[in-house]
Amino acid sequence: MSSKPEVLKTGTTTVGLVFDKGVVLATDTRATMGYFIASKDIHKIYPITPNMAMTVAGSVGDAQRLVRLLTAEMKLYEMDNGKKPTVNAASNLLANVLNTHKFFPYFVQLLVGGVDEDGAHVFSIDMVGGVTEEKFAATGSGSPIAYGVLEQGFKEHMKEKEAVELAKQAVIMATKRDAGSGENVDVYVITKKGGKFLQRESVNR
Repeated sequence: MSSKPEVLKTGTTTVGLVFDKGVVLATDTRATMGYFIASKDIHKIYPITPNMAMTVAGSVGDAQRLVRLLTAEMKLYEMDNGKKPTVNAASNLLANVLNTHKFFPYFVQLLVGGVDEDGAHVFSIDMVGGVTEEKFAATGSGSPIAYGVLEQGFKEHMKEKEAVELAKQAVIMATKRDAGSGENVDVYVITKKGGKFLQRESVNR
């Protein structure tokens, strides 16, 4: 029997969707080590710039390293170019990093969402660097369940309140059937004015 320690993972459900004026990101807060619930209060949404954030699913260590890398690269980009990076540029940079390491991969699935001069965007990035832009997307072990909710409820030009409720329900339904997802729901809303976490008390009541 292997004596290797279990890797801390976010089994996870993460969701991102575009609404009429921005992007909503939502995740559960459970982290697991094998069958053990290692944490009930782990953050899976990371602000990268004032108008951009990413969600993480997979190995916590890998995800945190990529968050640090992308945050630093976006600051350097703005310093070098005198303008804010686009969501597309950030997503493709991450995709290139993941593709470069695909034989020794980062065990992650990522969503990058934000608002730039071209509008609101959500990009889904897999562990080997595949990147696609979506109107809505989900990652993690609970994503098949979340997709069912999103497919049924999503519509173009949703209002913020509708989008928040749909993202929240997609995560909640996943936690009811996926052992890797659970506890609270975190919600982050991004518009041209910037990003903000919604209070957990209001989201989880």
